[in-house]
Amino acid sequence: MNAPKISTKPPSGMRDFLPADIARRQHVIDVVRRIYGSYGFVPLETPAIENLSTLLGKYGEEGDQLLYRLLHRRDALHRGLEAGAKLVAGLPEDARGSVGEDPSREARTDVRLYESQLADQGLRYDLTVPLARVAAQYDLPKYFKRYQIQPVWRADRPGKGRFREFYQCDVDVTGTSSLVAEAEVCGAVAEVLHALGFTDFKIRVNHRQLLRAMMHHAGIDLAHEAAALVAIDKLDKIGQGGVLEELATRGIDTETANKLMLLVLTADGEQLFGFDLNQVAQGPKTPIKRVRKQITDPIGIKALDELDELFDLLAATPAGPHIQLSLDLARGLGYYTGSIFEIAVPDLAGSLGGGGRYDNLVGMFGKKQVPAVGFSLGLERILVVMEERGMFPNLSIGPDVLLCWMEGTPRAEALRVAHSLRRQGIKVEVFPEEAKLGKQLQYADAPGVKAPVAAIVGSEELKAGQVTLKHLASGTQERVALEGAGEAVRALMRQ
Repeated sequence: MNAPKISTKPPSGMRDFLPADIARRQHVIDVVRRIYGSYGFVPLETPAIENLSTLLGKYGEEGDQLLYRLLHRRDALHRGLEAGAKLVAGLPEDARGSVGEDPSREARTDVRLYESQLADQGLRYDLTVPLARVAAQYDLPKYFKRYQIQPVWRADRPGKGRFREFYQCDVDVTGTSSLVAEAEVCGAVAEVLHALGFTDFKIRVNHRQLLRAMMHHAGIDLAHEAAALVAIDKLDKIGQGGVLEELATRGIDTETANKLMLLVLTADGEQLFGFDLNQVAQGPKTPIKRVRKQITDPIGIKALDELDELFDLLAATPAGPHIQLSLDLARGLGYYTGSIFEIAVPDLAGSLGGGGRYDNLVGMFGKKQVPAVGFSLGLERILVVMEERGMFPNLSIGPDVLLCWMEGTPRAEALRVAHSLRRQGIKVEVFPEEAKLGKQLQYADAPGVKAPVAAIVGSEELKAGQVTLKHLASGTQERVALEGAGEAVRALMRQ
C-alpha cells in the first residue's frame, strides 16, 4: 500500500522565505531599526504565545474570532475533552452548533465555556497588547519608548498583502498624554517610508472621540456605536452603498445612517473633510471649522481641539506633508481612545500601517492607567508594494567569492585560504567537491550563488602564498598575495 503523499506547500496564509526574500525583508527591517533608534526608541521582544486571558476582549468580537488558540497539553487536554463532551451532551440538540451557527446567547456561552476547557493560550495577535502587559508587569522608565519587530498571527482570509503570519514593525510611547508622543511616532513612521523611497503616501488621521460625537449627532445609541464604527471603517473597501447596507443589517435605521454618512461624505459620495496639511498651513483650518459647525458635543469639541494642536505639531515633523484628516477612519481595534492613524498608498487597497492612542489598555493589566500611543507598520504590505514598484536596491545575497581548488590541491589548504579571505571581510563559499575548474566556474554563476569573483587555488599559488582572482563578468584575472587579497577582491567587485 502506497503511503499518502505529503504536501510540500506551507499552510494557507503562511510562507517560506528564500534567500532573496530574506535579503529584501532584512533591507526594510534594517531601515526601520535605524530610524526608530534615531528617535530614541529601544527594542523589545515578547513571546509568540500569550495567555488567552491576555488576548481575549482586547480586539473586539471579530478579533477574538481570529485568534489562534493553542490546545491544552496532555492530561489537561484529555480532561478538557471529557468536560466538553459532557457539556455538549447536556445541550438541546438544536443548540450544538458552532458559535457562528447558533444564534442563541446561552448556547454561545456554553460553546465558549467548552473552548475554555480546551485552550488556555493563543498566538500573539498584535504587538500592542503584549506591550501593555509588559508595561503593567515591569518597572519601566516613566516615558517608555519602544520599538518591536516580530511576527503576529491571525486566522484571517489570505489575500494580496494579507497573510496569517506576518511581521509588524511597531513604535510606541507609554506614560504620557502629550501630543508630542503622537507627533514623534508619526514622524518616525514617515521618515522610515521616506528612507525606503515612498513619496506618495498619506497618513490619514481621525479621533475616536470625534467619531463618538458624530455618532451622537446622528442619533446612534451606545448599543449600536461599535457596530457603526466597524461599518464606517469599511468605507474605502465597500463604498457608501455598502456601508449603508451594513448599517441597516446592524439595526441602524435609514434616516440615522444617512445622517451619519452626511457627516463623512458630500451628497455625491466624495470625502468632504479630507485635506492636506500643506494646504492648511497656508490659511485657516477650514475643514475643521466645517466639522465644528456640525458638532456641539463637548467630547467632540475637545477632540477637534486636540486635532488642531496635533496638526500644528505634525507640521514640524517628516509626517507633515502627508497628513490628511479623514472622518471615515475608525480603526477596527477596540482599545483606541484618542487620535487614530492609517497609512494609504494609491496602489494598495488596504493600508501600509496604522495606530493611535490607547490610554486604557495598560490599566486592564494593572492597578493604574498608563496613557500610551503607537504606530504599526505592516512589513508584508510594504514589501508587496516595493516589489511591484521596483523600489529595492541591488541586494547582494550570495558570496563575494567562490573558492575553486585545482585538482590535487589538499582540501585543508583550500579551507585555510577561505579562512584567510573571511578574516579580511570577504564572504567566501568553498566549492565542496573535486571537479574540473570549468565546472566550478560555471557553478559560480548559478542562480542563488552569483559570485562576482572566483578565487583559484592550486599548487603554485600555495607555494607562493598567493591566490588567483578571476572577475567572472569580464574574464580578467590576476594573481595576488593572499595577505591583502581582500582589497583586491573589493576592487574587482566595484568594476
